[in-house]
Amino acid sequence: MTDSPRVSREAPESPESPESPGPAEKSLDSLIRHATDNAVSWITLDRPEAMNALTWDQRERVIDLLAAASADPGVRAVVITATGRGFCAGADLRGGPPAGERVPGDVARTIRLGAQRLIAAVLDCEKPVIAAVNGTAAGIGAHLAFACDLVLAAEPARFIEVFVRRGLVPDGGGAYLLPRLVGPRLAKELMFFGDALSASDAERIGLVNRVVPAEELEKTARAWSERLATGPTRALALTKQLVNASLDSDRAGAFAAEAAAQEINMTTADADEGVKSFVERRTPRFEGR
Repeated sequence: MTDSPRVSREAPESPESPESPGPAEKSLDSLIRHATDNAVSWITLDRPEAMNALTWDQRERVIDLLAAASADPGVRAVVITATGRGFCAGADLRGGPPAGERVPGDVARTIRLGAQRLIAAVLDCEKPVIAAVNGTAAGIGAHLAFACDLVLAAEPARFIEVFVRRGLVPDGGGAYLLPRLVGPRLAKELMFFGDALSASDAERIGLVNRVVPAEELEKTARAWSERLATGPTRALALTKQLVNASLDSDRAGAFAAEAAAQEINMTTADADEGVKSFVERRTPRFEGR
């Protein structure tokens, strides 16, 4: 197609080299770093020697942190980012059973309880989630970014639907997320060929909100997340739910959900503050309640 994204057939870097220290040699807290700053929960994948490929326990740590962000009134936005040249090279598949030892249902169960839970945790998080993509995002790593509410990408970042290169079906919500973001034809092109998509092309087709120089990624993510963290947190959560649900509902269902969300939101202190500040012609001071 004439408007096809410019892609590269360059293979992504290998998630592991023989000399790379394995995840067991570092603590889980050091592999997934976490800090809360100015009401923003920062989740940083920190296994650069493996291009931040996710092991089972790392994935569970990210899921737990997202659930904690939802429950903590002191957290009002989330940023997911990474260190090194890669955002996330996908799932680290080492340690799984050999193909001959699988029984029917093993693979589906692994995906359902693993990659799909991770993507659902991002989609269901009650706080807005920003992906700050510093480098290559491949496979489930790409889907982790696409599931976020807003996506910032450094200029060197690339997105790769790598599954077809391994003879696999996309999992981790890829066939659900991509058609909703870019339409079925572009989604099929990306998933059928598995070519690397540059950050600028990802922005052009709507997978990325903004591309920034690598040295400005953290600064921009901090500015965006802290702006969200000063907003009406419950209204943002309800807005996120409405937009996500609208993609799977008809007009009547969407309109009913919208009315119910506004009914709930009008019970919040931030809604009272928003109306009062409008009447008093001043800037609102939202507290996330």
